Amino acid sequence: MAFNATLETINDTAKILLFGELDASTAPLFKEQVEKAAAQNVKKLALLMNDLDYMSSAGLRVLIFAKQKMGSGVDIYIISANEMVMDTIQKTGFHHSVILLDEYDAAKFEPV
Repeated sequence: MAFNATLETINDTAKILLFGELDASTAPLFKEQVEKAAAQNVKKLALLMNDLDYMSSAGLRVLIFAKQKMGSGVDIYIISANEMVMDTIQKTGFHHSVILLDEYDAAKFEPV
């Protein structure tokens, strides 16, 4: 399955929608979107994973890169990750470094 990562910024929140299979061949596309988000000096990074079917260790490395690149003042949210992706995140302990949510709540991220 193909992979896609799309960045959208609203107010002080960057959203990256992840779709498909995130592996070594597709991780650079995800990393590129993280770099663009970091350049926008946002306060929150929401990673919407409801359409992400698979994530390899290369994808996890980009998550770690995102945490470092965004800085300590930026909250990173992992939203709607499937069981397999969550298993990868939890086995490495990375879930302690991010905020896990079951669904995206626009009111929380996009104040009127």
